[in-house]
Amino acid sequence: MTLTIVSLLPRLQNTNGDAENARVLATRARWAGLDATVVEAETAAQLPPRVDAIVLGSGSDSSLDESRELLLTMHDEFRRWGTEGVPILSIGTGWELLSWGIELASGRSIEGLGILPGRSVPRANRVTGDVVVKSPRFGMLVGFENHARDYVGAEASPLGRIRAGHGNGRDSGQEGAVMGDVHGTHLHGPVLAKNPVFADRLLETMAARAGLEYVVGERAQTVDAYASAARAAQLAAAGVSES
Repeated sequence: MTLTIVSLLPRLQNTNGDAENARVLATRARWAGLDATVVEAETAAQLPPRVDAIVLGSGSDSSLDESRELLLTMHDEFRRWGTEGVPILSIGTGWELLSWGIELASGRSIEGLGILPGRSVPRANRVTGDVVVKSPRFGMLVGFENHARDYVGAEASPLGRIRAGHGNGRDSGQEGAVMGDVHGTHLHGPVLAKNPVFADRLLETMAARAGLEYVVGERAQTVDAYASAARAAQLAAAGVSES
């Protein structure tokens, strides 16, 4: 069986290279001896018959309306994926579009698909820089944040706690939102390349749903040593320990 990872709207939602998270999943699956492919889709009509994971990256505010209209064609599919436990990774504005909604600095609001709890609200100044998050499921996560909005309403289900950086903001001390196997985060990097454990947990879920077993491949272990060194350097720069 081939694991199918769907990269949604890569033309519009890949400002920070987040769409490449789909290729991280496919590559690590192949290194583990599993067949995997990445399918790019912009409408429900382009979706493959079987979907094992979804990646939705971040885009610019100028593309929010177009991206929303395209995602609305897949609203029923998102509901079904969430119910069936299909891993979904959404980053930046992709995450915001799956939320209850987005409040823009202009005062206009954009209704989200309502897949994840919470909504994004304007902040006084854009926040950019390295971020470190302690996740109960994925351990210590690192990445880069670049956003002009805070995220509120997901306090009961964050991806993790902020150890360095801003995250969801509003003094919540939290980063991201999670509901079942649907994940939203500000972390760029791409996040799965910087945090192989995150990728591996998603792959374990994908494989189990397909009746397969995922075991980290030897080549992945070699590559992960580089990711570990980079993560250690980022933690040291932020003054954060692994514990």
